[in-house]
Amino acid sequence: MAKPEFEFGPVDRVEFTDCTPHIEGLSEAILARDDSSDAVTRILKFEPGTDTSPNGALRHDFWEEVFIFSGSFRDLRLNQVFKAGDWATRPPGMEHGPWVSEEGARMFEVRYYPREEA
Repeated sequence: MAKPEFEFGPVDRVEFTDCTPHIEGLSEAILARDDSSDAVTRILKFEPGTDTSPNGALRHDFWEEVFIFSGSFRDLRLNQVFKAGDWATRPPGMEHGPWVSEEGARMFEVRYYPREEA
């Protein structure tokens, strides 16, 4: 099944839950999910002081597009700060993170899987 149809509504009605694996201060609000492919649209929230180092650098098998709309975080591997207004497009297999957010941050994220060739 594809992501469900949803006409505009306030995002504050979507509950934040802990991410998996759990990192203290990191949570997500799932806006839409395609259960057949696990494609996801979400808001990721870093509370002030969140450190994702226990997860190490990440790589995954899906595309990921992110836009930071508030706050900032430091990419520990790149030693670079990314802030509100910055965005990224990450293809499957691209290494990224870990991060530390001193002030907290929120970002809009869309995950999807490569289309299988016919």
